[in-house]
Amino acid sequence: MVKQVASRRALSRSFTHSSRNSSSPLAPWTSPSPPTMGQDPSFVPEWDPSSDPGHVYLDAAAIFRNAQQDKGAAHQLIGYGKKSKVTALKVKDEVWQRRAYELAFNALKYQEMLEDIMINSSFYSSKLVPDEQMSLVAVMLYDLQDRNFLQRERPANRDMPEEVAQVRDVENCLLRFKTKLAAALARCRIEHNLLSIDCMLPESVRLSQERGSNLPIHTWINTLRTSRQEVCEVLKSAGFSRVNSVAQLKGRTFCEDLHCLDLLVFPTGAKQELDKTNLLKDRKLVIQDKACCMGPWALHPWLGPDGDVMMAGSFSAATVAHTAAIIHSTHTHTHDIPHTGKEAFSGMRVLVCVGECSSVQREELQEVLGSMGCSNVKLLPEALHTLDVCDTRLQKVQLILLTPQCSLSAVSNPVEYLLQENGDKELLQDLSQGAVSQSRLHTLVSEQKRDLRHALGFPKVRVVVYSICSLLPEENEDVVRSVLTLAEQDNSKLQPFTLSPPSFPLCNKDEGNEVVEKANFFRLQTSDQSNGCFLAVLTRQVCSRHHAHISTSLHTPCETRINQILSKHFHI
Repeated sequence: MVKQVASRRALSRSFTHSSRNSSSPLAPWTSPSPPTMGQDPSFVPEWDPSSDPGHVYLDAAAIFRNAQQDKGAAHQLIGYGKKSKVTALKVKDEVWQRRAYELAFNALKYQEMLEDIMINSSFYSSKLVPDEQMSLVAVMLYDLQDRNFLQRERPANRDMPEEVAQVRDVENCLLRFKTKLAAALARCRIEHNLLSIDCMLPESVRLSQERGSNLPIHTWINTLRTSRQEVCEVLKSAGFSRVNSVAQLKGRTFCEDLHCLDLLVFPTGAKQELDKTNLLKDRKLVIQDKACCMGPWALHPWLGPDGDVMMAGSFSAATVAHTAAIIHSTHTHTHDIPHTGKEAFSGMRVLVCVGECSSVQREELQEVLGSMGCSNVKLLPEALHTLDVCDTRLQKVQLILLTPQCSLSAVSNPVEYLLQENGDKELLQDLSQGAVSQSRLHTLVSEQKRDLRHALGFPKVRVVVYSICSLLPEENEDVVRSVLTLAEQDNSKLQPFTLSPPSFPLCNKDEGNEVVEKANFFRLQTSDQSNGCFLAVLTRQVCSRHHAHISTSLHTPCETRINQILSKHFHI
């Protein structure tokens, strides 16, 4: 089982937020908790200094209480009260919302240590705080120790709501016990010979933590709003210069990605300088994890003169918009390719399965997509596995992009990723321990197989792209091979699917990037340059002369010509 964990970003130092968090803009569009979808997905607002961070502790405590692992009465050292579903956060500021999840995640990572401190210092046995508030104690204790047990600055002469007064009461209890709490922590470090509490984590988790806090910024060019030439001119006028590789990124520099033609990569701390260009504000550049961009780009060689693309799984509004932009770019810059005229491509749509979204969330998603220039997107109110393969709305669907929920074992910054890409918040506990549980993995794999098998059942679909951010074979090649085997046993009259090597235009330029290609699979390894992902492209076999002609005309010379034109167009 692969262990991994998020970068450590505590709410310490009077809640000042880091530059890395500022470069994390995308809002999940089906999450029950904000950030909301109605905001620019490339924009993270500054926190409101008039807001009371006490609400952040309450939200973090609720997240922690519902995510912490129940050990059973015989092994449960500390009670945290009854769990209840977190449907909305109390704080409305997006930065504070992120802080709440980060604080809860850090408390989950060090839950065992925090419980030892509370017990060995006699804080828990003193019964100063009821069990219902012990989750609040846990998150505040983590923050307190991270501030070296120093009291935080608090707004003076302000009336507090009763619930925030609870935060003040718990904090006062911790401060009265701070000498004993600090001594208990010191004994713990001495006992385990730890230079810092981070040393308690496995080496693989610490490495992942370090990677997550230093990943470069990946942005894709929104060709629905601008062109690569315009973006490069704006960057040049702002003092940015192009370098040849990610390793050379420093200061005001950027480079092109080696796999996705519309991706530009910037240094970790470049968000503030990018903000000054207005490219993010105007939605001409969109910040998004590279692993989320690989799936949409795996579709582009297979885009034919007509037919729709259907998306299903776990993704943000940005992924939908990126897919729409790739279709638009292909249509715009391949008008001289036979049988790929403007009229054909302009009719292509992106159909998005939003069966688990509320009506409000669907409206917000549509609003965000409209603001990004997407006019070729249609929302389907069903989940993929509930759709009838003969549904008349889907008769033009020829390509499916499937990005199901997964273990995120290839992601170094899981909290940020979960918030950006509509991830499963129930994974927080597993991710905080560096490994997904066997029961959770079994559930994920079952859902992945179900959705992939259903995707192969649409009679007019000729290509299915399976894309997830996992390192585990159980979720990757094992799922794909298992579904293909089951499909062969169905005795269906439909032509079977086979694996085809994923094609990326600049793969031949790849030098030193952590990429592994085995047979017909593509794997981007987790590294200092990006999170990882796994890709499989399944294509329907053709046998008749008619279908063979269509396949050849669309996928062989057309694919080559599209790559040539796009490479020329996107070359800096």
